[in-house]
Amino acid sequence: MPSDTIRAALVKRLRISAGISDEDVREIEALPIAVRQYPAETPVVRDGERATECCLIVEGFCARSKTIASGKRQILSLHIAGEIPDLMSLFLHVMDHDLSTLTPCTLGFINHETLRKLHHRRPVVAEMFWRDTLIDSAMFREWIVNVGQRPAPARLAHVMVELRERLRLIGRVDDTGFDMPLTQEQIGEALGITAVHANRVIRQLREEGIVELQRGRVTVLDEFRFLELADFDHRYLHQSPTL
Repeated sequence: MPSDTIRAALVKRLRISAGISDEDVREIEALPIAVRQYPAETPVVRDGERATECCLIVEGFCARSKTIASGKRQILSLHIAGEIPDLMSLFLHVMDHDLSTLTPCTLGFINHETLRKLHHRRPVVAEMFWRDTLIDSAMFREWIVNVGQRPAPARLAHVMVELRERLRLIGRVDDTGFDMPLTQEQIGEALGITAVHANRVIRQLREEGIVELQRGRVTVLDEFRFLELADFDHRYLHQSPTL
């Protein structure tokens, strides 16, 4: 895969959300990245492991999650092309959660020492990656509110709207909708409900003419009701250097 393709979504996202300069883009494009293919539902870094590299998602969907003693899993966040979901491993040496693929993924790995040298050489790039981790924190806060306070249909709508806004930033949304290739079980794990309940919620939103999720593809049927149900405020995504 060409190197520009590997870095394209990351650079596109940073240009919009952090205002990256051309010189910084060249530094990022020069990073040595080892590309590997992962099947769906495969651990990338496990809870308790010591990571030595950070993972850039080139294609596919990943998730961070925690699994309790009973075996139940809570998905904490979804991650898409152009994101580096384990940047914290640069400074938090032992992982306190799992990073796994949800779908077949193309992943690029950047050695920690290489990233540290880049941060020392280009402090502005370090600031941009720091901003990325702060946006992650903002998203975590919103997910806590979503799972803890909204009813299940609103939870699902909120996750869908958030994913659409993030995919739009990297050009992955079109007039027909956007991809959300999660199983009902994975949706349940993200919403804190059972797979059976997730199925009922998906069916309810379709029958009410709000949104349809079919074969991993989301089609919005009524934009106004979709946004109203989600109770969505985009500010926490900080998709502009001014936010």
